[in-house]
Amino acid sequence: MGKNRVVILGSGTVVPSLRRSTCSVLIERGRTKLVLDLGAGTMRRLLEAGVRISEVTQILFSHFHPDHTGEFVSFLFATKYPENLRRRTPFRIVGAPGLRDLYEKLKGAYGDWIVLEEGLMEIVELSNAGPDRCSAGELEIVSLPMNHITSSLGYRVRFPGGFSVAYSGDTDYCENLVRLAEGTDLFICESAFPDDQKVSGHLTPSLAGEIATRAGVKRLVLTHFYPECDDADIEGQCRKSYTGRLDPAQDLMSFDVPP
Repeated sequence: MGKNRVVILGSGTVVPSLRRSTCSVLIERGRTKLVLDLGAGTMRRLLEAGVRISEVTQILFSHFHPDHTGEFVSFLFATKYPENLRRRTPFRIVGAPGLRDLYEKLKGAYGDWIVLEEGLMEIVELSNAGPDRCSAGELEIVSLPMNHITSSLGYRVRFPGGFSVAYSGDTDYCENLVRLAEGTDLFICESAFPDDQKVSGHLTPSLAGEIATRAGVKRLVLTHFYPECDDADIEGQCRKSYTGRLDPAQDLMSFDVPP
């Protein structure tokens, strides 16, 4: 019947790493399996987490940068071939406006190799101008625009028992992220660079901690680390602004969700 859990599939970035795949998260509720972002290394990490790609029921894209969508073509190709493993059960992909156009452009490049049979894949575009919502099985999903690029969305996923998970995707500091994370049990937040190397469009450990404190989250997981973070005291920097439960993400780190 599957598990109730959240798994950090990847905690890194576009920079190749033997330690970290690109940023991605699995949220699992029985047979419902959500994947948030699909960059390089995600499909392998899914297998290592015990999930076949044919079991993925929904993919949520936080935005359309290559390190968050890079395995989308491979996912579609592996969904269609080989014939004896071809997927038969429908699935959904979700993102901001522009997702359909992205798929059409990819079809223009790859042709029939990634064209799926009618009705197999549903494309859902959520608003990038304000809050929006969708669902996946028993999971309720709310989205809010983030401060990165036009297609950037953060997601909040609520389990039937009330357990909630917020995922920032890529973003700089913004009030929408505080709103998204408010009161969540698990807040998975990007922390791309150390405090002294802040880059526009991304957060640092102390900024992520400040948002988590303002939002009153129960547990904070920092993720999306560029290599500079591996040589910095990420936890110590976050502790300047956050005193709650804290985990710097590692690939395949798993969190059980109460029934």
